[in-house]
Amino acid sequence: MRQIVLDTETTGLAPSEGHRIIEIGCVELVSRRLTGSHYHQYLQPDREIDAGAMEVHGISNEFLADKPRFADLATDFLDYIKGAELIIHNAPFDVGFIDHELAKLGKKWGRLADYCTVLDTLALARRMHPGQKNNLDALCKRYSIDNAHRDLHGALLDAEILADVYLIMTGGQTSLSLGSGEEHTDDTGRGDGIRRLPADRPALAVLRASDEELHQHEERLAAIRKTSGGTCLWDEPA
Repeated sequence: MRQIVLDTETTGLAPSEGHRIIEIGCVELVSRRLTGSHYHQYLQPDREIDAGAMEVHGISNEFLADKPRFADLATDFLDYIKGAELIIHNAPFDVGFIDHELAKLGKKWGRLADYCTVLDTLALARRMHPGQKNNLDALCKRYSIDNAHRDLHGALLDAEILADVYLIMTGGQTSLSLGSGEEHTDDTGRGDGIRRLPADRPALAVLRASDEELHQHEERLAAIRKTSGGTCLWDEPA
């Protein structure tokens, strides 16, 4: 399975108010392995960035003045994500902005759902940790992921962090692709380098079942035994 972990930065909170995407960051997973491939672009939004948004990501209007517009790179971006499952934290926000950009290009461009599927890790985290904070910083703390270098939000950095969070949330990190050579980014914004996690990365947290969960598990096994004539695959061998 090919998955793309995606994040965006924008000029403000709502495309309905004319706000636009100013940064796209993606990292690629294949069979739950970080491949080192990424897509990263800053965009000229043709409007001013809200002061509140600038405080979050630190991207200025002056910095974006010479950057390409979404129309200039839409084909390359869609080619990169086409056919993949997008992994996004608070997906309705990013999907809404991407759909807004596609709509501005014309009906023939369709919607993001025409190119790929989407998994919302915020919705997943809320199911796994109901009643708790589930923003990206909170999840990093919960899963012992070091994000001390994240003073400001950035699309590519947040996508890399979200990839780590997603892999741990859904069963842990698998082995990374290894190779030689330095990471390279070409004019399309794509990278083909190898990303390695630090050797001193903390061990994964072990979450043990509570007494109530163990009781519910045993009740479930008893129900299986009853309906299967006394046989249950998950019983320990005698």
